[in-house]
Amino acid sequence: MQRFAFLCLENPVNSNPDPHSSFPRHVAIIMDGNGRWARRRLMPRLEGHRHGAKSVRRAVEFCRRNGIEFLTLYAFSTENWQRPPSEVSGLMKLLSQFIDSELDEIHANDIRLRTIGQLDRLPASVVEKIRTAVEKTSKNKAMVLNIALSYGGRQDIVNAALKITQELKSGALEASAVTEEIFSKYLDTAGMPDPDLLIRTGGEMRLSNFLSWQSAYSELYFSAVLWPDFDDNEFMAAIQEFRSRQRRFGMISEQIEAGERAY
Repeated sequence: MQRFAFLCLENPVNSNPDPHSSFPRHVAIIMDGNGRWARRRLMPRLEGHRHGAKSVRRAVEFCRRNGIEFLTLYAFSTENWQRPPSEVSGLMKLLSQFIDSELDEIHANDIRLRTIGQLDRLPASVVEKIRTAVEKTSKNKAMVLNIALSYGGRQDIVNAALKITQELKSGALEASAVTEEIFSKYLDTAGMPDPDLLIRTGGEMRLSNFLSWQSAYSELYFSAVLWPDFDDNEFMAAIQEFRSRQRRFGMISEQIEAGERAY
């Protein structure tokens, strides 16, 4: 199986010292199109997912090589449980195999593995592997690879609200203290910055219940390329599009430009 190749570029693409042209700190990706990729080649859907795993490796390499600190991948949604049992079972096996084959390399490259979502719905053997991998890499600092498994953005918000409700009832938290910042600390992504750039492959133009709260100010990029074909060139196209945009966060262009001149 192809291994990671993090050191293949001596000069990272984002070596430009200008901070305003830097890469996003956090990229999130909806990895769509595996099934269609396989169908167009008269292959079983699971083969599309196998090839999609290669794109996962490429994306991790790209981020690690170019100083992107956080990469969140939408691997399995709460809605995906509705797929045929044979496909779900196959996906769980692929996830298990991915951890077995890549964990040592991920750890060696100082990458921390995190997960978000309802892990208790996954097979116990898979959950055990995930927890072992998360623990093994917990002190790594170069990059965070965050995998969304059995994840739904709305459920994430509901769960956060329930946790806050319990703390309000117990007196551990005052209602007047609940702000957007405090609320974010109860989400699955607590401790991580919100995505700067959210990419969806496969041609669909929707977020499909992914990071509903966290993506409020993310730049959205939709690619027609199916996930197994999403390579470094496609990733770079998304990055360059991100770099070309002006992120205003409710302000007007003149305010942003004045701030840049002051900087």
